[in-house]
Amino acid sequence: MVRLARRLEAIEPFYVMEIAKTAQVLAASPACDPARGGEPMIYLNIGEPDFRAAAPVVAAAKACLDAGDTQYTQATGLAELRTAISRWYAQRWSLEVEPRRIVVTAGASAALQLACTALFEPGDEVLMPDPCYPCNRHFVAAVGATPRLLPAGPQQRYQLDARSVEQAWTPSTRGVLLASPSNPTGTSIDPREMAAIVDVVRRRDGIALVDEIYLGLGYDERFAHSALAHGEDVVSINSFSKYFAMTGWRLGWLVLPPALVEPVERLAQNLYICPSTLAQKAALACFEPASLAEYERRRGEFARRRDVVLRGLDALRMPVPVEPDGAFYAWADCSAHAPDSWTLCHDLIERAHVVLTPGRDFGPAGAHRHLRLSYATATPLLQQAIARLQRVLA
Repeated sequence: MVRLARRLEAIEPFYVMEIAKTAQVLAASPACDPARGGEPMIYLNIGEPDFRAAAPVVAAAKACLDAGDTQYTQATGLAELRTAISRWYAQRWSLEVEPRRIVVTAGASAALQLACTALFEPGDEVLMPDPCYPCNRHFVAAVGATPRLLPAGPQQRYQLDARSVEQAWTPSTRGVLLASPSNPTGTSIDPREMAAIVDVVRRRDGIALVDEIYLGLGYDERFAHSALAHGEDVVSINSFSKYFAMTGWRLGWLVLPPALVEPVERLAQNLYICPSTLAQKAALACFEPASLAEYERRRGEFARRRDVVLRGLDALRMPVPVEPDGAFYAWADCSAHAPDSWTLCHDLIERAHVVLTPGRDFGPAGAHRHLRLSYATATPLLQQAIARLQRVLA
C-alpha cells in the first residue's frame, strides 16, 4: 500500500468530472449514435467556451514556433506581457496597475496555488461563499488551511457580504477568497459591497483574494468592476482561459501587493520555473485591436445565449433566482422535478442525453436543489437541449 499524505483527506473528487465519465460511456453507445438513429449527447456541464483562440493569437504562436523562440522566461512572465496586461486594465477598467505587480502564471490554477502557498498555513481559516467553485476551496485545503463556507442565498446574490464576513471572523480567520463573477452562479459582487468587504478584511489585518477569471465576461455595467479598484492590498487572480478563450494554453496571472511579488516569484521559480513561453508569446496578440474586437463580439454572443437559457429554464419550471450578470453559467432550482439534483442529472443523461452539473460540487447549502447549466456552447445546441429537457420533464 502506498501511504498518502493526510492533506488528501480534505480533497473531494471533482464531481463534474464523475458526471462526465457517466455521460461519455452512454455517448459511445448506440443510443447516442446518429448512424443508428441515436441522439448525440449535448454537454452543458463544462465551463469551456466553444470559441477558440482568436486568429492573431494563433498566428503569433505559429510565428513563435517558426522562430524557435521557446526558451525559458522569467518566473514572473514576459515583461512585455505584464505591460500589455497593465495597459488592458487602464483601457478597459480605468485602473492603474503597475506591471511590476503582475505575475504571469501557468493558468489561474497555478495563480491560486501560489497565492495560497504564500499566504495560508495550518491553523488558518479562509472564508468563502457557499456555493463556490470547488477547486478554489481545495487550494486552501491543500496547504493545510481550512476553507470555511458561509451559506450565501439569492438575497446576497450567492456572494459573501461585509456583514457576514464581520460576523464570521474569528481569531483563526486569515482572509476571504471570493469570486466575481462567480462559478457556479454567474453573479458578481456589487462594487459598494466589495469595498465594504475589503474594508472589513483590512481592519482585521487579513487578506482579500478575488478570483476574477470571468471579469471580462460581464453583461451588466452595474457590476463591471475589478476588486483592484479597492486598494493595492487586494490579490486578484485572472486567466486567459475564459474571456480570451485560451483554456488549454494554461496561462493566467496574479495582481499582487508589491510586498508579495518577490515571495510569489520565489515559489514560482521552484514549483514550475516559468509559464509556457509559447502561450505567453501568443497571448501578447490578445491585446491587438482585432483580437479585442472579436472578444467583445463573443461577449455579446454569450449574453444572447444567457437570455435563451433563462427563458428555457423558466418554461421548464427550473427558475434561476438571480440572473447571472457574467460568466456563462445558470444556477437553477430543480426542486420541482426531483428531491436531489445528483439523481436528476444522472436521469437526464439517460433520458434526455443532456449533461448538466449537479450542485454537489459547489457546497452543501443548496447542493440538493440546484444544478448548474453552462451556456458556453452554441445557441442551436442550447435550444435543442431545452427541447429535450421539455420532452422528458413535461
